[in-house]
Amino acid sequence: MKKSVLLVFLIALQAMMPLQAQEDYQHSVQQILHDRGEVYFSFELPDEGASKKLLTILGRSISIDRVDNRKVYAYANQKGWRDFLTHSLSFTILDAPSTLLSPSRLNRIGEKKSGSWDYYPSYDEYLSDMQGFQDHYPQLCELVNIGKTTEGRDLLFIHFKPSDSLVSKPQVMYTATMHGDETLPYVLMLELIDDLLKNYPHDPKVGLLLDSLDIWINPLANPDGTYASGNASVSGAHRFNANGVDLNRNFPDPDQGNHPDGNAWQPETKAFMDFSANHHFVLSVNMHTGNEVANYPWDTWSRRHADDGWWQKVCRQYADTVQFYSTDSHYFTDLNNGITNGYDWYRVAGGRQDYMNYFDHCREFTLEMSKVKMPAADLIPDFWAWNRRALLDYMAQALTGIHGLVIDSLSREPVAAKIFVIDHDTDHSEVYSALPYGDFYRFIMPGTYSLLVSREGYQSKRIDHVEVKAGKKTSLKIALTPLKTGIGKQQYPLLKIYPNPAREYIRCSFPGSINAWEIVDINHRKIVSGERLPKRIGVSKWPAGWYFLRIQSNRHWHSQSFSVR
Repeated sequence: MKKSVLLVFLIALQAMMPLQAQEDYQHSVQQILHDRGEVYFSFELPDEGASKKLLTILGRSISIDRVDNRKVYAYANQKGWRDFLTHSLSFTILDAPSTLLSPSRLNRIGEKKSGSWDYYPSYDEYLSDMQGFQDHYPQLCELVNIGKTTEGRDLLFIHFKPSDSLVSKPQVMYTATMHGDETLPYVLMLELIDDLLKNYPHDPKVGLLLDSLDIWINPLANPDGTYASGNASVSGAHRFNANGVDLNRNFPDPDQGNHPDGNAWQPETKAFMDFSANHHFVLSVNMHTGNEVANYPWDTWSRRHADDGWWQKVCRQYADTVQFYSTDSHYFTDLNNGITNGYDWYRVAGGRQDYMNYFDHCREFTLEMSKVKMPAADLIPDFWAWNRRALLDYMAQALTGIHGLVIDSLSREPVAAKIFVIDHDTDHSEVYSALPYGDFYRFIMPGTYSLLVSREGYQSKRIDHVEVKAGKKTSLKIALTPLKTGIGKQQYPLLKIYPNPAREYIRCSFPGSINAWEIVDINHRKIVSGERLPKRIGVSKWPAGWYFLRIQSNRHWHSQSFSVR
């Protein structure tokens, strides 16, 4: 009997078995785990009253995929499966979603037609397509590799750079398919890149977005999972990465700490964390399949984000737009007619959405684009037609709200500062201006607000009566006055750093006494610290970007910026 037929038989048999008898066919589950490293299954929650608590407990060991009332769909690796069995819940083993269609329904047949994105590329085709974007449009974009996966595949972005790069622009990031078997958004992001390049500058909206924003698109965040069965096809793709880890549970969590899943940060996770830390992303989206819904923060907390009203408005706009352009009246109507608060649906700890919102002060939501994780290739053009305008409209949110620059009142140089909305911001919802321009972007519901702008070594400044109008940009230029500590521009002339920019190391000198020192990145995260300042500090393993050396002398803090290339 073929394995697939045997599995169907076992699944049917299991449905008729009492709970105790399920142990009789555990060998089939073990075979799946041996072959794939993960098993897909469903189970029923015992009662609604205990559902949220039980899901939170289960979510620490298994990867919950979706929840439909009391029915839960989930993935587990070997350890997660053992933990799940201790709860004595009835379950049904399901076919892996990436095995439901034959490769012929996924791969391209014949020669590729120009502008055609009705197939799932092989890994080599993906590399060729990404390189081709840069080769065909060298003035508009560049191919950027941010790191390697566990198995050595590339994590690639297309970075759009059509106009002067020496001006401040909101940085926007789109990424897809960090669950490797959720392949639809992978192809849609390739088509989005192609669409932006081909339609610039002829399409007015595309021209506005590329000229006004600093856009980064990563079509495939988990290539090891997507090509787990080999580089030739996405058929047989895995949800987890090559180490059997769910990458969307592997990020630091605001509530559960650095390693909520109990796993070390994976190479893919570290690459994205380092990449984000050295950019100033203000708007982003993380794309998935398995449902049709816009999922907004928080995932880890029941309490609402400070900008819950803004998030509901933005996600409602996305859902309304795709519903309007869809030819399927049931498309994107899951949960609350296409939008949901993450925690209200089911709790996730270690997700990238909360990481970006809390730790990087960005605004990111999770977009579920299809109930079917891997739709047949000939359906991809429909999903593109339904989502294109909504994808562009979400980018355009970065052109609204408060756009500001923070400078030193004496030197007129940019300052990295904290911008806090008084009587509004909570749970790290404040934003920061960033070097080298001192720019910040605060997306918020229409209204009138008061801001508090602060930076160590400067007098804090309150700005009242800041009016925000719907769909409009409010521009501010804020000058902070340095305190009498010799800091101006966060610099102290007697604190020397060289070479600057640095590649391998920096040398430091300061003529006075030093009580303590530290180096922080542009997001004020501490990199290294001590009491005695070394004359030489190695930086060769640090991500490229801006850093600040801060020293305490005679109870005053002084700082000097430097960059690593």
